[in-house]
Amino acid sequence: MRVLVVSAPLVGHVFPLVPLAVALRDAGHDVLVATGGGALAAAEAGLPVHDVAPGFEFGRIALRVLPRHPLIARAELAGTAGTRGAGLLFGALNDQLTDPVVALATRWRPDLVLYEPFAVAGAVAAARLDVPAVRQENALFDGRDLVRATVARLGAALRRHGVTELPAPAAALAVAPPSVATQGGWPMRYTSYVGGGELPAWLREPGERPRILVTRSTLTGPGDRGPMPAVVVAAAEVDAEIVLVRPDERSARSVPGNVRVIDWIPLDEALPASAALVHHGGAGSALGALAAGLPQLATTGAGDRRHNAELVARRGAGLALRPRDITARALTQLLTDERLRTAAAQVSREIAEMPPPTDLVARLAALV
Repeated sequence: MRVLVVSAPLVGHVFPLVPLAVALRDAGHDVLVATGGGALAAAEAGLPVHDVAPGFEFGRIALRVLPRHPLIARAELAGTAGTRGAGLLFGALNDQLTDPVVALATRWRPDLVLYEPFAVAGAVAAARLDVPAVRQENALFDGRDLVRATVARLGAALRRHGVTELPAPAAALAVAPPSVATQGGWPMRYTSYVGGGELPAWLREPGERPRILVTRSTLTGPGDRGPMPAVVVAAAEVDAEIVLVRPDERSARSVPGNVRVIDWIPLDEALPASAALVHHGGAGSALGALAAGLPQLATTGAGDRRHNAELVARRGAGLALRPRDITARALTQLLTDERLRTAAAQVSREIAEMPPPTDLVARLAALV
């Protein structure tokens, strides 16, 4: 079976697709990943990758699209646009992706197309070639809503390829633990490839004090510095070892004695020896902490960050705060509040009971 995997050209979008792509490859299937930009790093997992977005810059798309829709833009920056902002931005992106993805699929002739909700160009290619399409969730929104919002902005691309209406996928793969968010489809355990860097020995074992990992987004916008500056300010008053992962230059410039700085690491390998995670509210970070059973502090912000942080807080597995509201008291609560730790552990067990990607391979092959 030949499987074309289609992702938006962003690292945080393609890495959650890599474990299933690798499972398909290891089962003897031919796999090709269609993406671009920083997401071409999926090649580090040993997967063949084709660039369908040469010169891609997401900021350029945002600057072109958002000023035309000021109300949605304002809500998107506040994190209250829901899927409207995603539909606007990724509709414009998929309008650019559809032609090269359809052209690649026409040449390569896949038997199955696996795509993520922000890359509906893959579903268009599958419809054009009349082959099964499978949607794999990689966020905490419901992918059905994301696809609807994106397709609503994709009329011209659909017409170019003779697709009057995007068919429902042959299957959908739901990665959100049901107690946190509802997604339709076959359940699949959330795992994500984390490329780049090696984990030093000191991060493989618990330290003398509880360890708080602090990360930031791989995609930042104007004025978006994430949680790190506030954590650095509060850190000296927290009885913990605090590790800044890939910090911005300003945050790393002057840190208290209990703060350490490190470059890219495989975060999933560092979580088991840590006590908590502080992050920007991205879906991958939220799901990673939930899978590891760690309390988390997720900051509310633009795009889906408020949505993700509030879902985690509603489940009781973490805190949802604005970056400026991060204090020593909040960081200490992550380490001492047993209710947070209990809820996080419950969700971790829930995720562990979901089938791993390897278990989905045979079901996908049966669709062809």
